[in-house]
Parts: sequence; C-alpha cells; structure tokens
Amino acid sequence: MTSAPFPDRETIAAKFTAFGEQDKAYITLLLENVAQDDNLIDGLHRYLDNAAGASFLNSLKLENLGKWIGDIAPARLQIRLMEAAKSSQHPAYGAFRTGLTRSGGLERAYPPAQI
Repeated sequence: MTSAPFPDRETIAAKFTAFGEQDKAYITLLLENVAQDDNLIDGLHRYLDNAAGASFLNSLKLENLGKWIGDIAPARLQIRLMEAAKSSQHPAYGAFRTGLTRSGGLERAYPPAQI
C-alpha cells in the first residue's frame, strides 16, 4: 500500500479559495498532521498572494478565513499563521490578520504571563 502524497501549495491555495464545507474539512485534516505544516503555510501564502493580486479584494472572506483558521488551528501553528498574516502590508493580508486576531488563537496558545 502506498501512502497518499502531500498536497502541494497550489492545491491548498485552491482549497482556501473555494472555502466550502468540504474544503474546510480538508484543511482541518491537514491541521492535524504536523508533517503537513510547511505545505499548509506555503499554500496559505500562495492564497494570500493571489488575493493581493486580484482585481477585487473580498476582505470579508479574508477576515472570515482568518477567524476560522485561528479558531481551529493547533497552538503549534498560531505563531506561523500570525507571521504569514504580517508578511505584507497589502490590505488582503491586513484583512486576514484582523480575522486571525479576532479569533484569539494566539492568546489561547500563548497566554500572557501572570505576575
């Protein structure tokens, strides 16, 4: 029995673009596998780059994606997601960052120290 190949960044970017229920389930499965982390982040970068280059900016969709992935992503990915969101000053990245911040995922993963 051969194992299934890891999806490439184009496939993952397409899942983020479509973002239907089946796509969400697919991404959720990727989030469960540590070996998929690099491909997932590469696909997210590709999706955000495509959104930044599009003639129409759907900031609500980008915010919703940021909030959704921030809510479900494991703690090990929260910093990498925020790094991706901060990697450009383009409004597409800003909208994604807004949703990611609203999710509170980074604060849940790394709560502030109590003094």
